[in-house]
Amino acid sequence: MVDLDKLVEELSQLTVMEAAELVKKLEEKWGVSAAAPVAVAAAPGAAGAAAEEEKEEKTEFDVVLAETGPKKIHVIKVIRQLTNLGLKEAKQVAETPGAKILEGVSKEEAEKAKEALEKVGAKVEIK
Repeated sequence: MVDLDKLVEELSQLTVMEAAELVKKLEEKWGVSAAAPVAVAAAPGAAGAAAEEEKEEKTEFDVVLAETGPKKIHVIKVIRQLTNLGLKEAKQVAETPGAKILEGVSKEEAEKAKEALEKVGAKVEIK
């Protein structure tokens, strides 16, 4: 039997690049896609209240690459500037839709990163 707590702890220590590689390997092995399923809408009152509380309390944000766009090389350069990743790792991030560029950063830093990436043609989300 697998110790699930130990497994969760080990997976939590993966970098973004390692997590992306793990996803690819699992997709190949199991023949599935890790694309996020569409969520079913919850009751309006409960969802609205929870979302409002989250907006007020949220102080850390993630910058997520939605789409690289036509200028992949420029996007890779910006990713390298923002993260200090090597060329190979930055390229892998740029080629992985949904990859987190930055995690747990301030709203201001997330906005600056989003602006820099969008300036070179990438589509970016702040979560």
